[in-house]
Amino acid sequence: MNCDLYLASASPRRQELLQSLGVTFTTQPADIIEERSEGEAATDYVARLAREKAQAVYGILSAQNRWQTNTAVLGSDTIVTVLVDGVCQVLEKPRDFAHFQQMMTWLSGRTHEVLTAVHLCSTLGSWSVVVKTAVTFAELSEQEIADYWATGEPLDKAGGYGIQGAAGKFVQHLAGSYFAVVGLPLYETEQLLKQWRLAANNVE
Repeated sequence: MNCDLYLASASPRRQELLQSLGVTFTTQPADIIEERSEGEAATDYVARLAREKAQAVYGILSAQNRWQTNTAVLGSDTIVTVLVDGVCQVLEKPRDFAHFQQMMTWLSGRTHEVLTAVHLCSTLGSWSVVVKTAVTFAELSEQEIADYWATGEPLDKAGGYGIQGAAGKFVQHLAGSYFAVVGLPLYETEQLLKQWRLAANNVE
């Protein structure tokens, strides 16, 4: 059975990573409100965002009569968490330089956790995973922080940095999935796709 896959993301990084798995897909960005509920755990939050992105595109395809039994939507989201004075701070995309500067100050000289959720939904079932990666930054000077902001790279990045770009030089240690930090964990995503293909083959 031919399987039609949609990626619920406009992120060029996620598109490139999904392409590296050798799959054919159509990009259909999702428009959802990305706002953490009061008291919502970081893991639950990122998993919900990935799920809601996939479901939003599912709704678009259904409304346009483009949804079939062999169609699936892949949604993903990434957030960064760091423990500061005993409080878990959830870091998303920087609103402005002051917000970015605060985030970089929190990340400087500390180990933080990058959480990337992937959710795959279809009429045959839904599958999801949250991948956690620990990243340790070196101590950052005010000048280094300002210089990095000036590159324009932090603007659309969770936690205010892209590990695959200029911020890679800040990383002292990484434990987990590098690709999850970039935006899409390759191994885990491939496993979800395998489950979907298996389900599709079983209805042939």
